[in-house]
Amino acid sequence: MKWMVLMMAWVAAMPLWAADLETELADIQQRWAEIQYQLPENQQEKAFEGLATEAEAFVARYPDRAEPLIWQGIVLSTYAGAKGGLGALGLVKDARKSLEAALAIDDGSLDGSAYTSLGSLYYQVPGWPLGFGDDDKARSYLRKALAINPDGIDANYFFGDFLLEQGETERAKTYLRKVLQAPGRPGRDLADAGRRKEAKERLDAL
Repeated sequence: MKWMVLMMAWVAAMPLWAADLETELADIQQRWAEIQYQLPENQQEKAFEGLATEAEAFVARYPDRAEPLIWQGIVLSTYAGAKGGLGALGLVKDARKSLEAALAIDDGSLDGSAYTSLGSLYYQVPGWPLGFGDDDKARSYLRKALAINPDGIDANYFFGDFLLEQGETERAKTYLRKVLQAPGRPGRDLADAGRRKEAKERLDAL
């Protein structure tokens, strides 16, 4: 009887636990968007450093879930972008580890965001001997992200941006235009607006 009472208590607590994860996830997503799209560039590095600490604690609280690892990877990669220079290489390597760990748990989590973020790392990070950049891997990961989420804002944006880097301008336009038409994500208004602005800037420059 005692084990049944314990089991019922555990089951009753599951929705609360899930709600806690969703709340923390939404908080980190919102803070990331505020730093990325609203803070001046000279303040972003310090802000992302603080958010990276929060993301690390988030992962520690939910070690068996992919979502915290995905966002740890996203935070670390954007922190690296704000930091720049050789000091960023350690951060992008840590970001890759987090994203790979997320894939091992659930590769479809958050609409395949781990594939999107890994793909973006592989085309933006320098290649050997400085970094692990690899355009073939970038293309593969970004295609997997699109297969999972063909209308996604980030999946289309990063594949379009990658194609621009590869000189495939006409193909890039197709994906960047899809960013402008993609449905918004609940609770991600600021991030969506920022990503659409980036896509429009790239299209306007062509």
